[in-house]
Amino acid sequence: MKPMLLTATTDIPSGKNWLYEAKYDGFRCILEWEKDVPILRSRNGNVLNQMFPEILFFCHTILQRVRPYLPLYLDGELVILINNFQSNFSIVQLRGRMRNENVISKHVQQFPCHYVVFDLLFYKGESQTELSISKRKKKLQKLFQTITLPISINVEDINRIQAIDVFINHEQLWNKVVVNNGEGIVAKQLTSSWNSGKRSTNWLKIKNWRYVTVILTKYNKSNGYFHGAVYQYESLIEIVNFRHGLTVEELETLITLFKNNGTKVSENIWELDPSICVDIACISFDEKHLREPRFHSFNFQKDPMDCHWQHMEKQLVPLPQNVQITHPEKPIWPLINIQKDDYLFYLQQIAPYILPFLRNRLLTVIRFPHGVEGEKFYQKNAPDYIPDFISTKQEDDIRYIMCNDIESLVWLGNQLALEFHVPFQTISSNKPTEIVFDLDPPSVNEFPIAIEAAQRMKAIFDQFELQSFVKTSGGKGLQVYIPLPLNTFSYEETRIFTKFVCDFLCEQEPQWFTTERLKKNRHNKLYLDYVQHSEGKTIIAPYSPRGNEKGLIATPLNWDELTRSLKPDLFSIPAVLERIKKQGNPFRDFRYVTEGQKFENVLKQLMD
Repeated sequence: MKPMLLTATTDIPSGKNWLYEAKYDGFRCILEWEKDVPILRSRNGNVLNQMFPEILFFCHTILQRVRPYLPLYLDGELVILINNFQSNFSIVQLRGRMRNENVISKHVQQFPCHYVVFDLLFYKGESQTELSISKRKKKLQKLFQTITLPISINVEDINRIQAIDVFINHEQLWNKVVVNNGEGIVAKQLTSSWNSGKRSTNWLKIKNWRYVTVILTKYNKSNGYFHGAVYQYESLIEIVNFRHGLTVEELETLITLFKNNGTKVSENIWELDPSICVDIACISFDEKHLREPRFHSFNFQKDPMDCHWQHMEKQLVPLPQNVQITHPEKPIWPLINIQKDDYLFYLQQIAPYILPFLRNRLLTVIRFPHGVEGEKFYQKNAPDYIPDFISTKQEDDIRYIMCNDIESLVWLGNQLALEFHVPFQTISSNKPTEIVFDLDPPSVNEFPIAIEAAQRMKAIFDQFELQSFVKTSGGKGLQVYIPLPLNTFSYEETRIFTKFVCDFLCEQEPQWFTTERLKKNRHNKLYLDYVQHSEGKTIIAPYSPRGNEKGLIATPLNWDELTRSLKPDLFSIPAVLERIKKQGNPFRDFRYVTEGQKFENVLKQLMD
């Protein structure tokens, strides 16, 4: 079976005869599940099982639940989810090229894929393709509910197979896709059947185009392509070849421009000095080229020197339209040349990783209205001028802001909230969702002692069969996390454990560690802070910046990174963005390890 294909259009059809889904950028794939081991088959008929072992492993874990419904064929997309509406094609494409089992296994650990299901083709061996999509959707939803698989996309859900969300209101979906920088949406007629290998106007795709300004550099008469570039430092880097999207008049204008003003370097090629800019529509950037480029318009007002790599990156990630941005050029971290628009770009990129730790928590921020070199102040109370889309929660006499979505995060960033501090519990509970140990050395010079303390703590936690996570504080120390089952353990119970661990380490190495709260009595030892873990106290959120001059980030780490070469100043804003691209998020499965935590057994041992 070959997947049914989509027809491209620029207008979203409306009316009661249509349903709408997010379009994810990945590998189209039919999951053919006839026996114990399913087959992942690409749109070209290739078997993808070797390249996506996490999907096969997940299928193995749910086999007993699925077996009564075999043979089962599903139509969907293999994706790396960035958020609930955006996927990263470049990483999926890289995986698809891998052949070495060890390389694939390492990649799975860093960037596990999901299989997003949007259609049911065979059910208990019977074809469903002649049914209308509305009936197929109902059967698919009922099946997933029966076998306890998600019927909505959730990037934080470790279930590797999830059913796509279905929308009736296309404006609601389009707004979500645009805000989350998704590829676009798909519109499907409710009465449409599924036709193998056919391209149909019953299924339409509408792209969420991004517009990037490039400098014209070359025209190749032999293939009709024009070339565009941007500056990276002092060099021009070619990022696009295009010929589509031009009207006849625009095409003639471009050819004339090159022939009259350019230099003919060979029989068919003209080159042009940096002078003319054009806007190119595309869907994303694959680290080398704009994807699916189309000419959009001339941009004669743009100075070619302003067409640089950072400008391109920001054009590819437009800011939410409902957030009014002020003074984007304001210096925030002058020492590392980061302005406000650079900071907002960071928040957009990091949103999928920081929001799970901010969502539904009473937020305290530290604002720096004039950048890190100016005054600062704590803010808990929501100001009167907050926009309607921001959620708040009244607690005693304080109306707290809750940062539950990317628009709220960007709005706070525009207010120059540079530090995000959160309590250990959500608004729905008075019990902590995690234990956090704050390892605070006297200065950055004693950072190796924090590493030693963290490693010794991990040894204790491993002995108790507790899974732990570690991050930098964004300052001079480290913070160690133990996720807890929700609404289970009180602060009094966790205090028994935190005090035990800290006292034990102080007894082992009294020359290094102390629980003395007064700095003057610590005698240059590392302070093990367990008192801070209590109701009403806060901790810096993972991936939050700090208001220090180097723009350091409270950065999640892998445990094997805790070596003598580790330094806090390795984790600046640019470095963390690059780190996420290359090795993913060490806190990705943070919330899903709680089921296996044996904290109750630990408490019993300590209280006996």
